[in-house]
Amino acid sequence: MAKKGNRVQVILECTEHKTSGVAGTSRYITTKNRKNTPDRIELKKYNPVLKKYTVHKEIK
Repeated sequence: MAKKGNRVQVILECTEHKTSGVAGTSRYITTKNRKNTPDRIELKKYNPVLKKYTVHKEIK
């Protein structure tokens, strides 16, 4: 029987990419513990299109 864990997969999307006007998107998939972090997470990740580190927010 499989365990029901608190860890869920979330998608992180770049916030600066939409306003830059460059085609494409920067997205990352990661996991988070829903019990410890019930709010949406924000992480600084590398955006290969813009070639710099930007803030990536969790999308639904």
